[in-house]
Amino acid sequence: MKYYVYVIELDSTVADLRKFRLKNPKYIKGNGCVYIGQSSKKPEVRFEQHKEGYKSNKYAKYYGIKLRPDIYEKYNPIPNRKDAEDIEEYLGKRLREKGVGVWFN
Repeated sequence: MKYYVYVIELDSTVADLRKFRLKNPKYIKGNGCVYIGQSSKKPEVRFEQHKEGYKSNKYAKYYGIKLRPDIYEKYNPIPNRKDAEDIEEYLGKRLREKGVGVWFN
């Protein structure tokens, strides 16, 4: 089985939510917000699932705008879940360092 990491661009109003802000103390207004996930489903399918409410993250469901393949495409496909989880975390931390608002599990 192959795994995929994906990045969903979020509406920047998500940064007004206290819980989101607490996870992103270095967020710089204007740098954008994203949700990062990993799945055995292709990014396009997983994005649709989030929007439809199937096993979805509330930020991805209500604030998700579009996929950002420019950020994640080079990593896919990934041979196992452990590597996918590691890449998800790596991308999340790297983007946070740049002042982007990030949510990942």
